[in-house]
Amino acid sequence: VIEDDTPKGICLYDENWHQGIVGLVASKIKEKLHRPVIVFAPGDNDEIKGSARSIPGLHIRDALDRVATRHPDLLQKFGGHAMAAGLVIKLENYSAFKHAFELVVNEILDDDDLQLRIWSDGDLGGEELRLEFAQLLKTSGPWGQGFPEPVFDGCFAVKDMRIVGETHIKLRLQTMQGKNAIDAIAFHAAPNGVLPDWQRIHVAYRLDVNEYRGTRTLQLIIEYAEPEGVESLAV
Repeated sequence: VIEDDTPKGICLYDENWHQGIVGLVASKIKEKLHRPVIVFAPGDNDEIKGSARSIPGLHIRDALDRVATRHPDLLQKFGGHAMAAGLVIKLENYSAFKHAFELVVNEILDDDDLQLRIWSDGDLGGEELRLEFAQLLKTSGPWGQGFPEPVFDGCFAVKDMRIVGETHIKLRLQTMQGKNAIDAIAFHAAPNGVLPDWQRIHVAYRLDVNEYRGTRTLQLIIEYAEPEGVESLAV
């Protein structure tokens, strides 16, 4: 839940955090709150090292450059690209940097930018929800920044679901035409270990090829799920 006073740009630091986890933490918070996030951990010589993750609408490297231009003494060094960056600042400058970063983000993003939207490449027909098409997409990459892997959306009936790995949900889905039964997985969809009340769902997903004991099967990687009938975020 996002409180009204949650800043548009988020900075976090903890002296007990390790540099090896800050990128992962920043990514998770960004996904949950749909805001640019910088997470810091202790570095050397009274410095702290940060890992930044951003959302569409804010080029994080350019935002850091704007901070550095206005406050040349705040950043020791930084670098990155539109969606991710790294930086080093003095611990004593953390509060000043946090304030400067929040001001820059407020200048660039408006409230509409903070509304999560999932861009879909459309619904797939039954003939396209096949292992062969998933394999074709796998060989059509490489996917990455500026060339994202296709995301599709559609409505499915939930035939079965269970928790795996403590927080992930493994599902057996059926198309609304009732022809195909498909395996799917939603990572970190049950953070409290409780299954949601899903019977019919609208999902945004990527096609994946699951390999187990030498056998390949089609699997959907669920990026977002909502009960069928609620206002959709997929556009």
